[in-house]
Amino acid sequence: MGNYQSQQPVRPERYDEAYFLSSCEGYTEFVASEGAHLSRRLSEAFAVAEVGRGMRVLDVGCGRGEILRHCAGLGARACGVDYAPVAARMARRLADVEEERRDAVGVYLADAKRLPFPPASFDRVLMFDLVEHLHPWELDRALAEARRVLRPDGRLIIHTAPNVWYDRYAYSLVRLVRGLMGQGTKYPRDPRAIIPANLDVHVNEQSALSLWWVLRRAGFRAQVWLDTPPQDRREECVLRVARYILFNWPPFCWFFEREVFAVARVVA
Repeated sequence: MGNYQSQQPVRPERYDEAYFLSSCEGYTEFVASEGAHLSRRLSEAFAVAEVGRGMRVLDVGCGRGEILRHCAGLGARACGVDYAPVAARMARRLADVEEERRDAVGVYLADAKRLPFPPASFDRVLMFDLVEHLHPWELDRALAEARRVLRPDGRLIIHTAPNVWYDRYAYSLVRLVRGLMGQGTKYPRDPRAIIPANLDVHVNEQSALSLWWVLRRAGFRAQVWLDTPPQDRREECVLRVARYILFNWPPFCWFFEREVFAVARVVA
């Protein structure tokens, strides 16, 4: 643990308004709809959570706040925490837009490793696109806190990207093929650099296996699976067939699918 704690957390100043409005997942839909619509990735993760009326939901790393708004729209009581002051302000501002739902949303400037809530407070804890921003020791503490604040029958929902096996093992092949096709400038040597801001804030990408193990170690029983964004590309038959095999057939899909989802329950 001592070696882990030498890894300093990403400084909250890295997450400024420009990051949330031009780099952070879902920013296009957020800017276009003022938070009324979710991106495909966030919609899929939110659907898995099965949020319902009367539930208490905690969004850890709430960012701009659109998930809180959607929870309130379903009749849930939603609390969001983020350790970046900019995020807390943006989420609070968005929650205040709809006066009739304002009281159903609480926003707190707080660290995922020290949640300001009593034990067994929530039916759902959401961690969407947060895990990759936490060093391993931070993730261990954040999961311990999530376990503490979940009710016995509650669920922890995680979405994280990219699948680290894609970055480590598949990306170099994708980069080579795309380079031969004349598209190499879109594929830098470091896959994090595809979105330059990620070079500063992504510190701990996961595979399906590693996330399952981390959750098990934290006292959760988890279902973990992979998915990938739709690929609406016009390509020759050979590439379409290759893509289908790589993204659908084990063991290839374990390396080529790029998003990791998990639903976890506390082990009694």
